[in-house]
Amino acid sequence: MLELKLEKLRNLFAEMDRALIAYSGGIDSTLVAKIAYDVLGDRALAVTAKSPSLLPEELEDAIEQAKSIGIAHQIVETHEMDNPNYASNPVNRCYFCKSELHDTLKPLGLKLGYSYVIDGVNADDLQDYRPGIQAARERGARSPLAELGITKMEVREIARSIGLSCWNKPAQPCLSSRFPYGEEITVPKLNRVGRAEIYLRRLGYENVRVRSSDDTAKIELPAELIQKFVANTDLIQLTQAFQSFGFVYVTLDLEGYRSGKLNQVLPQFAN
Repeated sequence: MLELKLEKLRNLFAEMDRALIAYSGGIDSTLVAKIAYDVLGDRALAVTAKSPSLLPEELEDAIEQAKSIGIAHQIVETHEMDNPNYASNPVNRCYFCKSELHDTLKPLGLKLGYSYVIDGVNADDLQDYRPGIQAARERGARSPLAELGITKMEVREIARSIGLSCWNKPAQPCLSSRFPYGEEITVPKLNRVGRAEIYLRRLGYENVRVRSSDDTAKIELPAELIQKFVANTDLIQLTQAFQSFGFVYVTLDLEGYRSGKLNQVLPQFAN
């Protein structure tokens, strides 16, 4: 089944003349970029958006992965933070982020002669609340993984089968996803969240989130790692570090990390 889906993915790109890939460096867009390059060669271009909501380390990873694939790679700056509809952090914040992204990529693609703008949306993404998908569709972007019914797990399995070293890289959505809906997002807030997550990564915790609510940082780790974290971490030193980043309080979510946790309040917003 996976081999068939991989063949269909390659065939899909073979039908294209040129393709511009919205490339974040995550496993989904990396797989898309890899297959696009394998099929189209120098007629494929990966473009990464640089903004305050992207960790600098993630940008560096994207650059290195693009080099390892061989695909041509460009970096563009996006300015979603200038849009009050984004910075005010409504429940459809991602719509305005992806609008800014694709309003940047589509003209760039047309200017450079790329007929298609391709993203890394997979079939599982269609089952979650993802207003950004609508913004991308409105601007004509295509999602080969979703079109072919390729799930997140299948993305990882295909990536591993073709030798992508990042096949098991943890998901890393933009830093703006760390804030509860309705709390204004600012560059200093994004910076302190980013610094806090880098601190935890350097302690050896890759799959981690630091949720920010006003002056409070809430650390989310996989549930099975919580006891190890408490036993092996200098909590006083960690608290002091987080306070130096700009937080006042530091807490630990005892439920553990769960993707999309902040979306559990959406029914409340809908009423």
